[in-house]
Amino acid sequence: MKKNNIIFVLLFPCLLFAQQSKFEFEFDYAQFAYDEGSNFIEFYYSFDQNSLLHEKTDSSVILEGILEVQISDSAIQNEIIKQEWIISHEIFDDEEKGKSLVGVVSFVLPKGIYKCVVVGKDAPNSSINRAYTEYIRVEPFIGGNISISDIQLASKIIQNNANSSSIFYKNSYEVVPIPGSIFGENQPVVFHYFELYNLNVIKHQEAVRLNTIVVNSLGNPVFNKSKMIKPSAGSRVEVGTVIVHKLPTDTYTLIIALIDSIGNYGVTSSKRFYVYNPSIAVEQTTPEGLSGAFLSHFGVMSEEETDDLFEKSRYIATVSELDQYKKLTSIEGKREFLYQFWKLRNPNPLDDRNTHYLNYLSRIEASNQQFSTLGRTGWKTDRGRVLITYGEPNDIERFPSQTDVRPYEIWHYHDIEGGVIFVFADLTGLDYTLLHSTLRGEIRDDAWVRRIYVR
Repeated sequence: MKKNNIIFVLLFPCLLFAQQSKFEFEFDYAQFAYDEGSNFIEFYYSFDQNSLLHEKTDSSVILEGILEVQISDSAIQNEIIKQEWIISHEIFDDEEKGKSLVGVVSFVLPKGIYKCVVVGKDAPNSSINRAYTEYIRVEPFIGGNISISDIQLASKIIQNNANSSSIFYKNSYEVVPIPGSIFGENQPVVFHYFELYNLNVIKHQEAVRLNTIVVNSLGNPVFNKSKMIKPSAGSRVEVGTVIVHKLPTDTYTLIIALIDSIGNYGVTSSKRFYVYNPSIAVEQTTPEGLSGAFLSHFGVMSEEETDDLFEKSRYIATVSELDQYKKLTSIEGKREFLYQFWKLRNPNPLDDRNTHYLNYLSRIEASNQQFSTLGRTGWKTDRGRVLITYGEPNDIERFPSQTDVRPYEIWHYHDIEGGVIFVFADLTGLDYTLLHSTLRGEIRDDAWVRRIYVR
């Protein structure tokens, strides 16, 4: 493990309703373009001072935390990054007390799906910690059609007099992250930063529309701003603000939409944040406004992409869902169906990244890499279906070559129905077929052994 002794940090006031009874460590991330095969990922973190043990000296107080980052390629379960930093800060006066230690670390990752584990610890006692697990899908922004980076939320953005030596400096701006994404009484302005790419693919010379929209948890717009931009350069940086001090306490979504009406193309990027304004009365409203699909990446899928995704989702779809999708005729209906389909399967409805969905996609990718043959894509094979549906087995017994016995494998899942097996065999010399399983609902043939002998 690579270990660094110190990393630069910045301080900003903590929010009033942070619960000091638990270890307060916040994490967020944003992706930006790097090259045609990779993206640049920034991990933002903050330690609440009150969560760290204080070491007093004669003239100051020393705080130390530990930041640990582990990144694995979820397709091949291979750890590619494991680093640890000591976050150290010395307080000399009362004005610095009660603030958070904020910083950023960055990585370049090629296309793929990654499991990222980010842990904040108290240095004197590492058993006091808080961990986040995120599945991050890297799709390079450079190349292809116009695209938008992730949206980075910030406590402030400085352009004039920006400190070029700051760890938060990029593209002439000093963008100070707010990893908790909490705004309101103590942070009344939502600063945001994002980047636009591939604008040079637009053939016409007409301006395109850039919309900034904020909706509440019911989908009702509370902020809407629009401007026209000329696609004169390949990429450009955009910053903006949204005043939220009069908004009631709620969860909100910031949506950036770039619309090329002449080219009949649009792309969106969205970011969830939270507003805490206890003095503002909460209005009772009815759900209306923008659909959930519009706020997600499903909202910009082509019909070919929606059909392909649902075909790959058939393994976990109900008979009713299969019939419903077959009857859909509009692209809007298919996008909304897929949004609702995966929303129902989200183990954490408050997390719009939906790790179950990302995990499912990573299994498809892993199946294609491991099980594709000349005649079939990996996800369409029997082993691909089982891997996608049930995940990685706990153990695999492989018997690739034995006298008078065809190659076969036995997959063991210890945590399903008290323990089940799947038996696959290469009966044709082309691919492995599922012969037997002890899982309810799967094919069962207790005499499967007779089928693998060569007569």
